[in-house]
Amino acid sequence: MALNLRQKQTSCIIRMLNLNQSLNSSGNANEEVYKILIYDRFCQDILSPLIHVKDLRKYGVTLYFLIDKDRKPVPDVPAVYFVQANQSNIQRIIMDISRSLYESFHLNFSSSIPRQLLEDLAAGTLNSNSIDRISKVHDQYLEFVTLEDNMFSLAQKSTYVQLNDPSAGDRDIEETIEKIVSGLFGVLATLAVVPIIRCPRGGPAEMVASALDLRLRDHLISKNNLFSEGGNLGSSLQRPILCIFDRNFELSVGIQHDFRYQPLVHDVLGLKLNRLNVQGEKGATRSYELDTSDPFWVANGLLEFPEVAVEIETQLSKYKKDVDEVNKRTGGKEGAEFDGQDLIGNTKHLMNAVNSLPELTERKKVIDRHTNIATVLLGEIKERSLDSYAKKENDMLIKGGIDRNELLSVLRGKGTKVDKLRFAIIYLLSAETMPQSEMEAVEAVLREFEVDTCAFQYLKKIKSLNVSLASVNSASKNNIVDWAEKLYGQSISAVTAGMKNLLSSDQQLALTRTVEALMEGKPNPEIESYLVFDPRAPKSSLGTGSSHLKGPFKEAIVFMIGGGNYVEYGSLQELVQRQQPAKHVVYGTTEILTGVEFVEQLTLLGQKMGLGSSSSIASAH
Repeated sequence: MALNLRQKQTSCIIRMLNLNQSLNSSGNANEEVYKILIYDRFCQDILSPLIHVKDLRKYGVTLYFLIDKDRKPVPDVPAVYFVQANQSNIQRIIMDISRSLYESFHLNFSSSIPRQLLEDLAAGTLNSNSIDRISKVHDQYLEFVTLEDNMFSLAQKSTYVQLNDPSAGDRDIEETIEKIVSGLFGVLATLAVVPIIRCPRGGPAEMVASALDLRLRDHLISKNNLFSEGGNLGSSLQRPILCIFDRNFELSVGIQHDFRYQPLVHDVLGLKLNRLNVQGEKGATRSYELDTSDPFWVANGLLEFPEVAVEIETQLSKYKKDVDEVNKRTGGKEGAEFDGQDLIGNTKHLMNAVNSLPELTERKKVIDRHTNIATVLLGEIKERSLDSYAKKENDMLIKGGIDRNELLSVLRGKGTKVDKLRFAIIYLLSAETMPQSEMEAVEAVLREFEVDTCAFQYLKKIKSLNVSLASVNSASKNNIVDWAEKLYGQSISAVTAGMKNLLSSDQQLALTRTVEALMEGKPNPEIESYLVFDPRAPKSSLGTGSSHLKGPFKEAIVFMIGGGNYVEYGSLQELVQRQQPAKHVVYGTTEILTGVEFVEQLTLLGQKMGLGSSSSIASAH
């Protein structure tokens, strides 16, 4: 049972586009119906990485519009709506139905529609005597964005700020947790699996794990539940493990520079929803799709940048050799570009050459695409010394510090203001202790380059608070923790753990190391305090769990609260590649963040606490 989330979510969307009819063996409806698709911006982001515009026609969609745009009536065609369940969308749907814009309305909500909104919809359409135009209302449980076969995001913005905001009240925190639980529930419903849940004690991870466990228990009481298709998978070898973490578990990964291809493309060039815009030759902007349909991206995304450059050269040489081979056989000129113009000669070879033309053309397109991307990346790397940042940050995280002269030299060297700030933060997180004079020197250089230091001051404050927490005796420690959590948000104690969860000598992330231990299920001091939740088990065993719930597991879903990135995703996929027998890991997060975007959230928290300089980070890159 492979947890292919992308495939499962795509199947759900295709079924929805086919008016929620059951599909035949070829994956299409038995009867083709032409229809119109209406979506909101959030659901547009869900659809975008999965179904291309050209594919919509295949499913009978002739027109598609955003819900908030003015639309003309098309009275003889059904409309499929795919939107979030919120007040503004409900009001717009009522207006469309009362105006009889379309023949019939198939309403699909990305998550479960609250009863109050359903009553509003019924009342609004009854008032205009148009309720009979609604064919069906479906809760789709698809409120997440799948970017790769094994990677998803709940697309919930600024979760880290919401959970760590010192001014956030209990109700605000509960609402954020509830949104995360709702999104995760949708992922599990789409996969039709009820996992064993593991998480560290305390902080948002436990809050989400506990609330998700209750949500699943309540849902499983019903006979017609969303998980009945998956069967009662009792053995831990058949059921996956869901490992939930909070960003403070390993803060550094959200901030550090990385030198692998996928993280670089995301962090430096701004890959968003698998789309990338880069400056081509002559200043024109080129747009690329980077997803599972691109074989080079799939095969080389985890390689270091220099290895990728070598691989592009290798692929280009192989392509030229294959073109020469075809031209030689068909009597064309050696060394000619393969454009189909020189195909003269032997008829037998001519047919083979014609058949190989689409494959060679596609290969050339992929090579050209990645040559352009690598060229733009190389320009950024040279201009900002990104290779130096990545190497020195890595060294700091492994060794726990850096020579003072080297530290100041990097801060005074190349790079944007945010590059310098990220480097200073990694220094702050990696060093066990730091002399006051060194700290002052770092802050002086940041001020000299007019870097907004709110994020730096925020983490410095949190770290000093943790040091003071560690130094007090255990009798009075609880009171200080209570006070600290009230003052600085929910995750203070988790940050302390995050300071220790630095890279091990083999450069494996603490997250990857922990997931590996949780999947193995062997006794391990690093995870012995982790909580266990089994939504299928009787409530009496809540939080403790018997031995069969501790593994081993073949499949895992790893979820990071507060923002994830391609560095963690890559690290987990590397873990899978070296596992024997083969294992499977899906990585998810509340939102995918670049280093700059995560630092912006830390800056906002610093500002909320009245720390650091007040200039905007937006002007810093």
